[in-house]
Amino acid sequence: MASIDLQSLLRHRLLMVGGKGGVGKTSIAASLALIAAKRGRRTLLVSTDPAHNLSDIFQVPLGPDSKTIAHNLDAVELSPERELDEYLESIRKQMLPHVAVGMRPALERQLQSTRHSPGAEEAALLERITYLMDQREEYDLLIFDTAPTGHTLRLLSLPQTMAAWSAGLLAQKQRSKGLASLLAHLDPGRDINNPLAEPEKRQPGASNSPVLAPMEAREQRFRRAAKCLTDTTESTFLFVMTPERLPLLETGRAVKALSEKGVSIAGVLCNRVLPPQAETVGFLKAVLHQQRTVLAESERVFKKIPQGQLALMENAVAGREGVELFAKELEQVLDGALKQSVEAGRSSADAAG
Repeated sequence: MASIDLQSLLRHRLLMVGGKGGVGKTSIAASLALIAAKRGRRTLLVSTDPAHNLSDIFQVPLGPDSKTIAHNLDAVELSPERELDEYLESIRKQMLPHVAVGMRPALERQLQSTRHSPGAEEAALLERITYLMDQREEYDLLIFDTAPTGHTLRLLSLPQTMAAWSAGLLAQKQRSKGLASLLAHLDPGRDINNPLAEPEKRQPGASNSPVLAPMEAREQRFRRAAKCLTDTTESTFLFVMTPERLPLLETGRAVKALSEKGVSIAGVLCNRVLPPQAETVGFLKAVLHQQRTVLAESERVFKKIPQGQLALMENAVAGREGVELFAKELEQVLDGALKQSVEAGRSSADAAG
């Protein structure tokens, strides 16, 4: 079983840390961000969890604007509700100058109904994530603490959806204003079946329409995000799970789905593993045996993926001191596992020689 390479993990520009709720992914994302910052990488830690776990862990108030919480480390905590409010307000400002006065009440009603539409908050959140990904040049490393599968698969499919939507709207414009040349750039038959194809060589706003220009810019931004997520030299995913049946099943499905989309999987880290001493404690003995069964199954299911195990900590991760202690443990485990793997390889080579 290959071990997770911490140095390689932190060498990427974008690191997504995800997993089933309650497995400790926020603690691990925060610890990795702290390790990266201490190693000299200018890091932005982003949480999309509405429970505000990042604020709780560092015990500092965080919000949508980046805040420095340590040397080389900034943090952002996104709120789906806030992002939706700002997203709809931006649409309102874009549309109002182009809507007749008599139609403005209808526009307001439409925006209000959109606020309560299924998936509206997620769409607004994805919009902000793509903006942050576009700004990654300001940092050496972006770490996202998020549930990966749904968000990422939607990011990968949005360019295709945006291209089809844009083509439809531009077709209507073409019939009324002669935009045939622009429509040709968005012909679904050219790249709709490959959402990760190179974007058309056109500038945002090429339609010369103040209504369509933001949509064109959004389409290109989503294309860049999708391209970044599938660039194995730039982006990677680390899955966190606990040695339990349900997290194993969910992680297996997520790894399969993202791998099929061409997303790099850095590894699967199993958190809260009981120590061997649990064998001597009556009510923990059965749990330990269950964990060992899941760990064995995990090694089989993810045999082609680097893996790591992190022992159950005595105390909850809370405050800067708690994060630093957890980060130290995580660093020792991952660096130590890699060192053992290298030494084992050398021993095998020596024996063969």
